[in-house]
Amino acid sequence: MTAPIRVLLVDDHPIIRNGLRASIQTQTDLTVVGEAGTCASAIAQTSEHKPDVLVLDLNLPDGSGWDVLEQLRKRGDLPPTLILSTYDEQQYARRLLRSGARGYLMKEEPTENIIAAIRRIHQGGFAASQKITDILMSTAAGEAHTEPDKAADTAELSDRELQIFTMIGEGLRNKDIAPRIGVSEKTVATYKARLMVKLGINSTKDLLEHFQKRSAK
Repeated sequence: MTAPIRVLLVDDHPIIRNGLRASIQTQTDLTVVGEAGTCASAIAQTSEHKPDVLVLDLNLPDGSGWDVLEQLRKRGDLPPTLILSTYDEQQYARRLLRSGARGYLMKEEPTENIIAAIRRIHQGGFAASQKITDILMSTAAGEAHTEPDKAADTAELSDRELQIFTMIGEGLRNKDIAPRIGVSEKTVATYKARLMVKLGINSTKDLLEHFQKRSAK
């Protein structure tokens, strides 16, 4: 009899973890081997449990899913990873897939889609919403795909700049961001200054408003 797919759940909201765990445990071919609510715990439990699939929230209290992906990849411990996010797909999916993730779904996806994605990436495939699949297919076919209102203005941002932009959009200050991504406040300020220049924005207030407008679209 084939062993079940061993899943590690990472999300800082217990209610979300509980819901996913309950759904996964009803599947005869899946089992939850651990849960984590922080980047540090996610990395430690991945090393301990060696899950077949990592289901990873993008936004955690002590950092980002990006940081987890980067550290696990450097250690050679990165399992097939499915990102669950509340952020706009086109903003983040391509970058996270380039960083080593094998799937990207919005948290609003039906649970059955998440379960199907777990199975798919465990089998060596990639999983994404239909929108992202269409974009990736268009890119592979050599077709230009742009959404000026949402993608063009962040195309020049580095992964770290985009991460800090997102955190600022959540209302975090430099002193809040610094420990979450493991850098000094001065470094955060430098990244912030760079992204403001690239976006043509002159103040933190305008930066926050810009993020909110884009998120509302």
